[in-house]
Amino acid sequence: MTTDPLRAAGAVIWRGEESRPEVALVHRPRYDDWTFPKGKLKSGEHVIAAALREVREETGLTVALDRALPPVHYPHGTRLKRVDYWAGRVAEEGPFVAGDEVDELRWLPVDQARELLTYEWDAGLLRALSAAPLATVPLVLVRHASAGSRQTWQGADSLRPLDAEGLAQAAALATVLPAYRPAVLLSSPSLRCVQTLAPYSSHLRLEPLLSEEGQDPRKTTALVGELTERAAVCSHGKVLPPLIAALSGRDVRLRKGAFAVLHRVGERVVCAERYGL
Repeated sequence: MTTDPLRAAGAVIWRGEESRPEVALVHRPRYDDWTFPKGKLKSGEHVIAAALREVREETGLTVALDRALPPVHYPHGTRLKRVDYWAGRVAEEGPFVAGDEVDELRWLPVDQARELLTYEWDAGLLRALSAAPLATVPLVLVRHASAGSRQTWQGADSLRPLDAEGLAQAAALATVLPAYRPAVLLSSPSLRCVQTLAPYSSHLRLEPLLSEEGQDPRKTTALVGELTERAAVCSHGKVLPPLIAALSGRDVRLRKGAFAVLHRVGERVVCAERYGL
C-alpha cells in the first residue's frame, strides 16, 4: 500500500484593492463546508496545471497565479493529503455554474472570509496571503528540457534536439505557463531551448546573450532584469544560476526541464520558487 500523500491543488483568489482585497470562497454541499477552490491532481498532471483546472471547474474563473502559499496537510482516510495553493488573480471571468461539487461562490473581505471558513488551515492561508505583497510580476526562468548526451551528438551542439523525455517535459511546461501568462518569451537560439518553449508558443524572441557561447554575465543580467512585464526565459544550466543569483540574491540550481519563478514588485524580488516537470 502506498504511503505517498494524496495530492491536490487550488488557489486563494483575490480581487479589488491590494490593501482591502476580497477573496473567493466556495461551498461544497457534500461536506457542507466553506473553503477555497481546490481538487485532486489527475494522473500525470502538473500541480500548477491542476490548480488552474480546478479553479476554473469550480468557479468558472481563469486565474493568473502569483506567489505560492504554504501547502496544507491533513489526514484523508488512511493517508495524508497535501494541497498546494497559490495566490491568484482573475484573468478571465466566466459564469459560475452551481453543481454537485460546488453549489455557491462568495466574494468576501478577508475578515468576513475568515469567519465563514470551516477549517483552521484555510484561515492560515489568509494569514499567509497578507504576509507579503499580493500583486507581483512573475519572471519564469526555465532550464531547457532533456536533450540527450552532448558527447554522443554528432552535429553542432546548438542543433542538439530534445529527446523523448524532453519533449514530454516541454508538453508539461505548456500546461504550466498559462498560470503566469507571460507577455514576453525569450529563448537562447539553441534548438533545445526553442523546442522547450515551442509547445506553449512559437512567438519567441531569440537572444544570443542567453546562449552558452554568447552569455555575458553583466549584459545577460541587464537584458533580463529590464523585463518589466510577465515573462518567460529559457536558457542553459551554465547561464541560469548566476543570472538568478544576480537578479534575486538566491542560489537556485535547476535540473533539465525545471524552472524558477521570481515574483517581483518593481525591481525587488519578493519570492523565488522552484519547480520540476
